[in-house]
Amino acid sequence: MGHSDRLPVAIVGAGLAGLTAATFLRRQGVPIILYEAGPQVAGLASSFHDADGFTYDFGAHFITNRLAAALGVGARCRTVTSYGERVWLKGRSYGYPLGLLSVPRFLRDGLASRLAPKPPPESAADWFRATYGTSLADEVAIPLVEAWSGAPASELAPSVGEKLANSVWKTIQLKLASRSSGRAVACGYSQEMPEAPEVWHVYPEGGLGLLCRRLAEGLDDAIRLNSPVDEILVDAGRVRAVRVKGREQPVSAVVSTAPCHVLAKLVRGSEALLPMARFRYRPMAFVNLRFEGRGILPDTVLWIPDRNAPFFRLTETPLSMPWLAPEGKTLVTADLGCEVGDERWRMSDEALGALVVDHLDLLFPRIRERYRGCRVLRTPIAYPMYLRAYEVDRRRFEQSSGVAGLVSIGRNGQFAHALMEDVYWRTLKSMRDLVATLNAPRADSRRAA
Repeated sequence: MGHSDRLPVAIVGAGLAGLTAATFLRRQGVPIILYEAGPQVAGLASSFHDADGFTYDFGAHFITNRLAAALGVGARCRTVTSYGERVWLKGRSYGYPLGLLSVPRFLRDGLASRLAPKPPPESAADWFRATYGTSLADEVAIPLVEAWSGAPASELAPSVGEKLANSVWKTIQLKLASRSSGRAVACGYSQEMPEAPEVWHVYPEGGLGLLCRRLAEGLDDAIRLNSPVDEILVDAGRVRAVRVKGREQPVSAVVSTAPCHVLAKLVRGSEALLPMARFRYRPMAFVNLRFEGRGILPDTVLWIPDRNAPFFRLTETPLSMPWLAPEGKTLVTADLGCEVGDERWRMSDEALGALVVDHLDLLFPRIRERYRGCRVLRTPIAYPMYLRAYEVDRRRFEQSSGVAGLVSIGRNGQFAHALMEDVYWRTLKSMRDLVATLNAPRADSRRAA
């Protein structure tokens, strides 16, 4: 059977991963239909612009010149010249990682943990203490991971630490390269591809949505907007069709970007994905506060490992990307963990802004006088929660969906701590594997012959 008379591959979701999959499969001559539940492409890669000249993203997204070049938008991206992270402890900030290493107890305990024999970690708490030492783990890493995930570190799997791919020495090398080059060299943003001084952060003209718009070019005939997939139909362990708006569409495969707990509820005819129905994502409220002036934070990102603070991370994006705010003004994003329907989730934008400013005023006195309002972006699926209770199932899901012809991709679809660059490269790898599978002779076809 040639590509022209083959059943199409159904792609669920028109965000970065779904559009990457669609573009690759189309170039391979594989027929596709891309179903998007919303009225437009981009998903969480959308950017928002207000009448005052501020640009908001879901978090402080960065892409690299390497990804921009791969997508063919390098000429339409600005170079980010600086980026740094600091940690706020007891009234002062410490640079990451050198500033933290200057604290005697952190350095002492860190060296001791390297030398001491230790059993394999059973939890994220064990992993952080074994990797960073007790002091740094208990004062910084564990409070931050608990605020970010919404669960005690003792209940999180040690694989949480896999997100922190670079060693301290590698991080120092990349930070020094950034200073000498005058470019924000990427550090900790890609596990699929090597990080090096030649890979730095850029930002696309008009926002992150440019990436998806570029990928969507030439796919108009395949994209179905306002078309949520209601069911994925499986027979004898293999995907056979999808049901959309009451109509059944036979398919050769399904590529899904749906959060895996949602995907588990879409599948009919197989129980292989039932364990994924209990997987949880951390909801977040990103409070984007507008201020007069710039330089409120000591660096672009300030981590707050204070259990009494309503936020665990502050990001002043205009310090790295001044074009995201009008001249003479700035934007500070506060990350607040919450649960859908709880008090924070239901608070008005004005009330959340006031809550954050009240605590900011304790860190930076008189900051309230410069406050000019806020905009809040909420998402129920900000980060996957790597709970120990389902770590075995998560590892199994990393290898396979358990259903022939069903591939899960994207940050939420793979339940992965993956940033935009890794989403792209992982999707390409998955699609190469899918094409090889589609082109391989099927056992039932050989029997029929």
